[in-house]
Amino acid sequence: MKKRIIAGMLLASLVGLSGCQTYYPSGTVIRAPEVIDRGEPNKPAPSQPETPAKPKPPAKRVERKIAFPADEYAALKKTGTATISGRLVLPTQGGTVIGADETISVAPVTTYSAEAAERALAGRAVTKADPRAREYTHTTRSNEEGYFVLRNLPSGDFYVSGSLIDPNTSKRRIAIAEVRLAKGESKELQLSP
Repeated sequence: MKKRIIAGMLLASLVGLSGCQTYYPSGTVIRAPEVIDRGEPNKPAPSQPETPAKPKPPAKRVERKIAFPADEYAALKKTGTATISGRLVLPTQGGTVIGADETISVAPVTTYSAEAAERALAGRAVTKADPRAREYTHTTRSNEEGYFVLRNLPSGDFYVSGSLIDPNTSKRRIAIAEVRLAKGESKELQLSP
């Protein structure tokens, strides 16, 4: 008989707890607050929608002051037998940062490209080059170790350029070297800011 009374009391207390209520001896019933939606862990509540991070706007490009000099470019060759090879790197206090999978450009030195190089070294990009100038620009990508090769270049004076991210500032740093090539010549350089 005692076992039945104890079992009944346990059953009654379990039924009381399962209804999210607490019974006090005085007969007062206190109900637990109703939970409508707890949401998923690590997600904001529906009343506070997740706002995506705003992408940084692209840097403003500076208008070119020098118009495309068609006569100057007409005197240049587009191809030849010279080669430039090298490596894009950034020496830092913690070691060397490798410019892996970055674009390397070789453009003839002209009044038009000199303006762009000068502005780039000052941290400003000029508006995109005239399509006629791009016909004289040779490009490639560096490999995972930062090495690159550009072949079939004409003789003359060229800007070799590339850029890479500085891990200390998270900003892109540009490297530009001026190179003179003779017919059939091969030059190797280390390209670094």
